[in-house]
Amino acid sequence: MRKELRHWTDRKKWIETPIISSYIFVRIHLDDYRRVFEAKGVVSYVTRKGKAVVIPDKEIDAMKKTVSSNITFNVEPRTIKKGQTITIASGPLKGVMGVVKEVQGTRKFFMSISHIGYTLVVKIDENANTCC
Repeated sequence: MRKELRHWTDRKKWIETPIISSYIFVRIHLDDYRRVFEAKGVVSYVTRKGKAVVIPDKEIDAMKKTVSSNITFNVEPRTIKKGQTITIASGPLKGVMGVVKEVQGTRKFFMSISHIGYTLVVKIDENANTCC
């Protein structure tokens, strides 16, 4: 979840929204596989070849680190296939691996959440002390 400032005609309010709409990440024991469907609105697991997909801990940890660092990011529904794979060497995302790409004169850090086809896109200030 992340906090977003929503604007209405009569007010502004901070609300929590899912990072990736329509997805809930669960860590469960195999015996509890069916219990997930007891939650209102759950339709299915993300599957590949009929089996639930396991998201690697390092990808979940990288998402958590990004959210808690208070940097600007957005999530895009696509998989990055081109570009250089890097590891951030300093700053709040130190140790996070991803793909860097120049877009309209700004640097962006792309971290693929490979098993569900989304990419976490983080804007990196060109003058910042964060490097690859």
